[in-house]
Amino acid sequence: MALDHSSLNQPKFVHPNNDLEQQEALEVETKDFDYSKRSQWLRAAVLGANDGLVSTASLMMGVGAVKQDIKVMILTGFAGLVAGACSMAIGEFVSVYSQLDIEVAQMKREKERDSIDQDQEDDDGDEKEKLPNPMHAAAASALAFSVGAMVPLLAASFIRDYKVRLGVVLGAVSLALVVFGWLGAVLGKAPTFRSIVRVLLGGWLAMAITFGLTKLIGSSGL
Repeated sequence: MALDHSSLNQPKFVHPNNDLEQQEALEVETKDFDYSKRSQWLRAAVLGANDGLVSTASLMMGVGAVKQDIKVMILTGFAGLVAGACSMAIGEFVSVYSQLDIEVAQMKREKERDSIDQDQEDDDGDEKEKLPNPMHAAAASALAFSVGAMVPLLAASFIRDYKVRLGVVLGAVSLALVVFGWLGAVLGKAPTFRSIVRVLLGGWLAMAITFGLTKLIGSSGL
């Protein structure tokens, strides 16, 4: 029986395409999960800071439209900071706790449906560690809101002249809006310029509407 020496001498290659594809798919899924998890915290942090900045600045500008006293403006901003931080914390706590209840209920249904062994119990423990924490989310939202609200408060605190004070508050808030828009875009892998313009125009619009309507109502003598 003749042997095909060419086939014996031919080197054999193992094609690890399947392993590479599975590894690449796993890396993609891991990256997607990281970005998804990151976006949840970004939503609480960036939106909280932006809300604190815009709402407090709008309140101060609205009161400043009819009252030139610096004490009134500062007290209004401080009240907005406290009320907004509490509101954000409670809202985030309720929202995340509702999400937690849904995920825990889903885990219980899956546990009852499937057969339970030691490996699955370990997996359940890992999954529970990944569940959202309502208290952490509430604290992060309140802190982010407070950080944003401090910008117009600090900008107006040491300026006695009325017109200069309004201009400094507007400038400081505009700069902070640009920073928040840029930060959210960079961390969230979104278009930077578009995000900055959107956040900046939204903040200007909120302050302008609050200032204009308060000025109109205040001048009417109501």
